[in-house]
Amino acid sequence: MTDSTISVLLADDQALLREAFAALLDAADDITVVGEATNGRQAVELTRELRPSVVIMDIRMPELDGIAATAQICADQELNATRILILTTFEIDEYVAGALRAGASGFVGKGIAAGDLLAAVRTVASGETLLSPAATRALVARFLATPDHSDDTLTSPPQRLASLTAREREMVALAATGLSNQDIAERMFLSPFTVRSHVHRAMTKLGARDRAQLVVIAYQTGLVRADPPGAPRD
Repeated sequence: MTDSTISVLLADDQALLREAFAALLDAADDITVVGEATNGRQAVELTRELRPSVVIMDIRMPELDGIAATAQICADQELNATRILILTTFEIDEYVAGALRAGASGFVGKGIAAGDLLAAVRTVASGETLLSPAATRALVARFLATPDHSDDTLTSPPQRLASLTAREREMVALAATGLSNQDIAERMFLSPFTVRSHVHRAMTKLGARDRAQLVVIAYQTGLVRADPPGAPRD
């Protein structure tokens, strides 16, 4: 395995699905599966042991579910380089909201096409963007915009944005709609490198682990507001 190889840990209690995903991922030149976990507790233990680039994490697993496992992994400072890709039966799933709050970097449905799964793993490993922008916008609009205020960790006052420049706020707002750096660059007539720089500075100032958390912060602070239920979308 070279330094550029993306190492993946598969966490799912369905053996057949793990085998299928492992075969697909290992067939890619730049991806290798380094371990498999059958429950959330084992996923946490193997992540600490193997330090994979990406953990493909199912939500519904025995002993410890995928959300709790994601929270434990993302709370461990020694595992900052590991990204979590949530695997869900339904692309829009209320449990995914909890996983994103816990620190997951993106999500895919179990019915994902082979090529899309490979692209998803590479995207999450790069830390560049959330997956499936349309589904992400719908997810955030439905769940993240109305967090459980009994949990103070899910609230984020507007003052938190005070450290951002006007341009950085603009970049964060566009990223929160699911646009990639390339999309933003084309819309704003900027270079992708310039957009990347603004987004990364915003992440650093806001203490966002990755782009997924940056999107969550954008909605929680009111920088971007969710559409009312049933509202038309472009």
